[in-house]
Amino acid sequence: MAMAERDDSGSMVRRILLGSQLRRLRESRGVTREAAGYSIRASESKISRMELGRVSFKQRDVADLLTLYGVVDEAERESLLGLARSSGHAGWWHSYNDVLPGWFQTYVGLEAAAARIAAYEVQFVHGLLQTEAYAEAVIISGHRGGLPRTEIERRVELRMQRQKLLFGERAPQVHCVLDEAALHRGYGGRQVMADQIKLLLEFSELPHVTLQIVPFAYGGHVAESGAFTVLRFAERELSDVAYVEQLTGALYLDKREDVASYQAVLDRLSDAAQPPAESRELLNRVVRKLL
Repeated sequence: MAMAERDDSGSMVRRILLGSQLRRLRESRGVTREAAGYSIRASESKISRMELGRVSFKQRDVADLLTLYGVVDEAERESLLGLARSSGHAGWWHSYNDVLPGWFQTYVGLEAAAARIAAYEVQFVHGLLQTEAYAEAVIISGHRGGLPRTEIERRVELRMQRQKLLFGERAPQVHCVLDEAALHRGYGGRQVMADQIKLLLEFSELPHVTLQIVPFAYGGHVAESGAFTVLRFAERELSDVAYVEQLTGALYLDKREDVASYQAVLDRLSDAAQPPAESRELLNRVVRKLL
């Protein structure tokens, strides 16, 4: 990963860290989000976004919140204000604002900052593991009204930029549990699917990537809620985040009990799935049928 991208993800981590610390301070003082917002001339939803690290921080706002929360020690205040100063760097993904929904910008930033990415996918190959041709076919199929060619190309380019994460100096540990249905749901035709599965085989050989397939033969399983991702960060102060994408938005869950529920499902899916070596055998069987 280029230095600029590491700086981008570092800024995201600092925003999340500052937001989580502000939330703990607010809750310890029994201050509502509404009252906190009033103190900085902002809405309750703005406080929520700040505490989730989804927006940049103004030092004046942070200073006013610290005063409201009774933080008077200069060293503690300066530590948190320093996080506010250093968290304003825009991520590389912001250059794709024209094709990137606001609710997904947060995910891309979290993904870039994560030390571990664990995901379950049902219908598609995970976005980090897609070929260009497969990504294009998925994007086109999801917009039946049609997209301008330039927008399709930009969306594919964004997906390929995200994939560079897997080849950087600080590549995260990736554990992807894939339903076998995704291997048979043809996007782009037989050759596109064959090339996609070949790429999955290549990714599965990387030491930091674990790929498992839940075969049709297993029958029903525990993931009735559909696809989701659990993100973990190297910084111990940061909570894990469960990401659940919806049609017009997404849920970012960071309460310990919520994340634990998704992690438990992922653990059970991993037990139900074929081990990595057997998953590669299944992938090879599928690709042979396509060629």
